[in-house]
Amino acid sequence: MSKIPNKEYDFVIIGSGLGGLGCAYILAKEGHSVVVLEKNSQLGGNLQIFSRDKSIFDTGVHYIGGLDKGQMLHQFFKYFNLLDKLKLKRMNDDGYDVIRFKDGKKYRHGQGYDNFKKILISDFPDEANAINTFCDKVQEICKNFPLYNLDAELNADYFLQQGFRELNAYQYISSLTKNVRLQNVLAGSNPLYAGVKDKTPFYVHALILNSYIISSYKLVDGGSQIANIMNKNIRELGGEIYKRKNVVGAHYSDDGKIKEVVLENGETVKGKNFISNMHPAVTIDVFGQNKFLNAYKKRVKNLENTISSFTLHLTFHKNTFEYLNYNIYNYVVEDVWAGIDYDEKIWPEGFFACTPATSKSNKYADSMSVMCYMDISETEKWKNTHNTIAKPDERGEEYETFKKIKEEKILTVLEEVFPDIRKKIKNTYSSTPLTFRDYIGNYDGSLYGILKDSNDPMRSFINPKTKIKNLFLTGQNLIFHGILGVTIGAFVTSFLFVDRKKIIDKVKSL
Repeated sequence: MSKIPNKEYDFVIIGSGLGGLGCAYILAKEGHSVVVLEKNSQLGGNLQIFSRDKSIFDTGVHYIGGLDKGQMLHQFFKYFNLLDKLKLKRMNDDGYDVIRFKDGKKYRHGQGYDNFKKILISDFPDEANAINTFCDKVQEICKNFPLYNLDAELNADYFLQQGFRELNAYQYISSLTKNVRLQNVLAGSNPLYAGVKDKTPFYVHALILNSYIISSYKLVDGGSQIANIMNKNIRELGGEIYKRKNVVGAHYSDDGKIKEVVLENGETVKGKNFISNMHPAVTIDVFGQNKFLNAYKKRVKNLENTISSFTLHLTFHKNTFEYLNYNIYNYVVEDVWAGIDYDEKIWPEGFFACTPATSKSNKYADSMSVMCYMDISETEKWKNTHNTIAKPDERGEEYETFKKIKEEKILTVLEEVFPDIRKKIKNTYSSTPLTFRDYIGNYDGSLYGILKDSNDPMRSFINPKTKIKNLFLTGQNLIFHGILGVTIGAFVTSFLFVDRKKIIDKVKSL
């Protein structure tokens, strides 16, 4: 294991998720000395992958949007020197997502707003006005959201409007039409943010949905390529990155600033500034609860996180299951918001399924991932166990039995969509909220971090600055989650130290 040099860095970044890597790249590119410390044996946070039966599975990034020329993520990735190095596969223009219901009816989300509207209006010919109004509102929000639209990077006034932040997704969509099926189709991809009917703001739905409508891609052979390329690019700029370096505490100077972090192995790393890509609640515990105001601690610790998931991973016999160049959101119940408060007796009430794009074949899939909501309370009896590649452990036979029961329930529902799928399956594997908790490093396996709440929007607002003068935050809890949200968050954090206008002008001019 590499030993970290005994020197003081301009920036010590804790966590190698895209937020941490993004900050490292921006700051290193501007001439600062940076070091990234990652507790796991693999970089990337939600970009991590794993392999079973020689098949690659993504842990968190199954598709990305906004990558066509001139679009926001395209420009950000060009700035990171990523774009030309990624292996991408464009998803179906006439249906990158398919929303399916118990009655077998399917509805497609198409790429491009004209196409998106045309396809939905063909399914709901009497609802053209509602569909057009919905799309107009989505685009209005995206045009004005700070940094999301690079031509409006300084337009914060729109976002700060009370009505904007308090507009509830379910209520707004329901106000557009009395057609319940259309309501559910428009909200059908809400597992992308683990939507809660009475809490999720519409801007969350709009920002995420829009990025896929304008362009949708899969990452061929997994999302870890983003982390691997970023790793190389940061090192070429003089930055340093170390794996298996778990930060467990900090030492402070007399003026209250952090002077160094303490690693689990006893090493210390000195820095002028420290950026945490960890969940804010975890950050408080690592850097010392006594260093934060009681009101801040209480607010952060009591914030509700998004739900976790149980994921079934399938490998297929060679050339038996055709590759799906789209995702499926399948609902056993009519209400697409219902799965969050699921009834264990009829679980799963819905699932997200995708076949990863690989360089092996364009026609056949060698694997599939099927994600279903699961509250971590279902795994309560194993909460004191931890199992990662860096720190392997066993949870026991009862845990494996628990997983097999869940796997069988998912397979039974999956057969309704693919009746002959069982005979094509080579092996099954699964992960629970505990798996996500252990690898990502949060406390409850939350899929997307802190839940945004339209009823009290400012409560979940996380400032990149903390009361510790040289400790700052980044990651999915800052702006919003996902590749695009976390990328924007990395820029927001970095703008505390670099010229905002100069960096944005660089991004826009590429």
